[in-house]
Amino acid sequence: MSVLISTTLGLGIAACMITYSLIHLMSKDPLPNKSERVFHIQFDNWQLGLAAIAPDLPPDEVTWRDAMNIVHAKQAKYQAANAITWGMVTPADKNIPPFLGIIRATHGEFFPMFKVPFLYGQGWQNFPANNVEYVTVLSKSTNKRIFGGLNSVGQTLPMLGKLFTVVGVLDDWHPSPKFFDMSFGAFYQPEDIYLPLQIKSELELPHGGNLNCWETNIADDYQAILNSECVNLNLWVELPSAQNKQQYENFLKAYVEQQKALGRFPKAINNQLLDINQWLAHKEVVSADMYVFFYLALLFLLVCLFNAASLMSTKFTAKNSEVALRRALGANQQSIFAQCLTETSILGGLGALIGLVLCIFGLQGITYLYPNFSAFVSLDMTLMLITVCISLVSSILAGLIPIIKVCRLAPASYLK
Repeated sequence: MSVLISTTLGLGIAACMITYSLIHLMSKDPLPNKSERVFHIQFDNWQLGLAAIAPDLPPDEVTWRDAMNIVHAKQAKYQAANAITWGMVTPADKNIPPFLGIIRATHGEFFPMFKVPFLYGQGWQNFPANNVEYVTVLSKSTNKRIFGGLNSVGQTLPMLGKLFTVVGVLDDWHPSPKFFDMSFGAFYQPEDIYLPLQIKSELELPHGGNLNCWETNIADDYQAILNSECVNLNLWVELPSAQNKQQYENFLKAYVEQQKALGRFPKAINNQLLDINQWLAHKEVVSADMYVFFYLALLFLLVCLFNAASLMSTKFTAKNSEVALRRALGANQQSIFAQCLTETSILGGLGALIGLVLCIFGLQGITYLYPNFSAFVSLDMTLMLITVCISLVSSILAGLIPIIKVCRLAPASYLK
């Protein structure tokens, strides 16, 4: 009976904690102590009468022209645009076969802005508009693949038909959610290689991620796309403090008014400057379906609690004769209550243990089914403590009415 009660509690707690763990981990601040100072920029450069995002929101990305203008204006502490692309990597070591590398093209201030950890070396500085060097930063896995995990700073790497110099190697880094570019979802794998953004234009690398255009008469050449109103780049800035937001919004407004004078931005000014948590809410990283699953899990926990309460009632009813004998020998109601409460707490502890084991297996199953979640799905100490507390409270609530009934029984009828 005790095993059955604990297992019933454990099942309800596991179902509830698996969904809660996902919501908790998916909505976690990816850049704590800094997220309120890092902002995502959106401009509404869409055609008059059209909405980039219904009902009337600006596109999530910005054009090449706007990204370059804002970055090189240097009105923030850090500023960087970024986009995903790809290309062939051809290591000099003939024993390492060429491979298609996934590339993050960005400005150098991307690394300090997002507190990217380095194993070796460092990133590059923001290059002037018409000047760029063939440098690269490698992910830890790519460095291990090409250079065996050794310090490769200063080494050369042939790729994209050019020779690049390695200036840095990242340590393990997989922010979840991947807030700085959610083109392929909030939890996809990190890139292999990081390059200066101007190289994307110079070598005409593919436009990865979202490429959205409202113009229909764009020429087929690469430069025409860059000069068009097509949006493809995520633009981020870090301000010295959250109090500087209004000042920077005024700068963005002045910039759009300047572009209006040049014949762009036909719609009313509709700039968006969202900090990281506002941006995650805008992108609905935690979908409404996830909350529905959580509420269903809570209902399942309630069903388990009712079943556990029924089982505890049966368990304590079987002890009526024993309790009556103890009362006849001098035990008061308080001591009987303490004994039953202790037993119930032990059952709750066993339920917590079973719930934790089932929760761990459930989360492992999720990472198996959805590999992109593997970087962030885990049961940390906070969640473990919450699980134990929920189990203890649940067991006490489930056993409270049966305990009170046992404590209030009249011993005389059982002693006959």
